[in-house]
Amino acid sequence: MRTMKENFLRLMKNDDPKWLGDPWDCFCQGPAMGPIILDPFTLTSGRTNYGERMKRDRWGIMWDWAEGQPGAVPVPDAEYRVCDDIEKWRECINFDNLPPAQFMPWDLPYKMNPPFDRENKLLMFSDFAGMFEFSHLVLGFEDALVYYLTEPDEMYALLSAYTDWKINVTGQVIDKYQPDVIHSQDDWGDKRNMFLPPSVWRELIKPHYERYYGFLKSKGVLIQHHSDCVNDAVAEDMVELGIDMWQGVIPQNDIKGVIERTEGKLCVMGGFDMGLIDRPGVSYEEVYAYVKEVIDTYMPLGSFIPCCTNVTPVHPEIAVHLNKALNAYGAEWAEKNF
Repeated sequence: MRTMKENFLRLMKNDDPKWLGDPWDCFCQGPAMGPIILDPFTLTSGRTNYGERMKRDRWGIMWDWAEGQPGAVPVPDAEYRVCDDIEKWRECINFDNLPPAQFMPWDLPYKMNPPFDRENKLLMFSDFAGMFEFSHLVLGFEDALVYYLTEPDEMYALLSAYTDWKINVTGQVIDKYQPDVIHSQDDWGDKRNMFLPPSVWRELIKPHYERYYGFLKSKGVLIQHHSDCVNDAVAEDMVELGIDMWQGVIPQNDIKGVIERTEGKLCVMGGFDMGLIDRPGVSYEEVYAYVKEVIDTYMPLGSFIPCCTNVTPVHPEIAVHLNKALNAYGAEWAEKNF
């Protein structure tokens, strides 16, 4: 009998799959972010936990997580800006901000999570704040967008330094834990379009991912790139970057076109506009109907795995409904079509 790990990998690769359900059931789970296991660098970043107000992380970015809110948010006010002039980023931003490796709490992922069932499930570690997100976190969103157009050389240099930092950090995580997958997050757009023109993205963002993802591939891990926004204009670029899974694909993208253009080389994970169902009072029957619609629409195309685009729903009752519906209708669909 196939393990859940094998079920997922065969589904991802279109390699004679026999199973369809909630893909996160195929991953080791943690209490913080479900299938995404937090690494020690993330856990000691200094970012706020639930209920903590106005706290700076290791970069000096100010975060706020008010009670009743689903997550921490960066504080956009200019007075808390890490760097207010791109030409001064070398003085403002400290990349030597990590303790020596021997002082890192490497045992934290083992202490905080249930035992990892490596034989039957995939182990996926976190990798937050991609290249674009880092730039607007330290520079401010509007200013970063302007600098990409007016100061491209300085932006390129800043992201090159950050890529060096990420290669160092993620390389240590891979060496310590030997994960199957790295979940890398970078939202390149919103629900309408990319924040940068594709030509600018290819000039100033893509080269750093070529280097970073090239390093990850050399370490033998699968790359799950999370970006729950409209990015279909650069789908072929994702294939070139070695991305195995584009996770978080919202239906505002031309999903059919992405699957056709990438010719099975990119696994598309998502399909849901979670704003339609991730609300108090939505019933299981409503969630099930939406799951059926998404599976019936996209599964026949291949190279598709239905999942919550933001990994886990905000509302716990919706998480239960979605997991149950994916497994119920997924099994029915698989029996008829695999």
